Amino acid sequence: MSYSVVIKRSDRRSMSLELQPDGSVLVRAPLRMSMPRIRAFVEQNRGWIEQRLQKLREQPPVQKLSEQELAALKKAGQPRFAERAACFAPLLGVHWQRISIRCQKSKWGSCSGKGNLNFNCLLLLAPPEVLDYVVVHELCHLLEMNHSPRFWALVESILPDYAERRRWLREHGAALLARVY
Repeated sequence: MSYSVVIKRSDRRSMSLELQPDGSVLVRAPLRMSMPRIRAFVEQNRGWIEQRLQKLREQPPVQKLSEQELAALKKAGQPRFAERAACFAPLLGVHWQRISIRCQKSKWGSCSGKGNLNFNCLLLLAPPEVLDYVVVHELCHLLEMNHSPRFWALVESILPDYAERRRWLREHGAALLARVY
């Protein structure tokens, strides 16, 4: 099975793989990681990549969202994400500054150092518990701006089943993104 590999380097400690809606594989790697080590990582994960590609190919063609449908999702997202954030923020004792709704290719949510939260409008097409997971994930970043064990313990304190919700997003996220890209 053939596929293209795109490498994105950043200031990070570990490598990760993402299957993109177009069937390419995105490898996120530390800035100074050697190419042989990156190739070895891709090779070690070839089974996972091929399994995901097979699932992607077996899915029926996806109905793309129109510009109007996308605009409606973004509009509907603002009150929905604000409501869910207001539900979980008191449990963590946090406050956010602003919530923005976007349609992004690779991120489901983000949190800025200024306390601004950003969410992908396509989460409105996911099960509500998955949307809640992303909201809690970003709210936890208001306390821990990393993915340390302490961060994951915070997420788990609010959503003990967060791993299942996260798994759903990893398994079905490409199909949601395919509705646009």
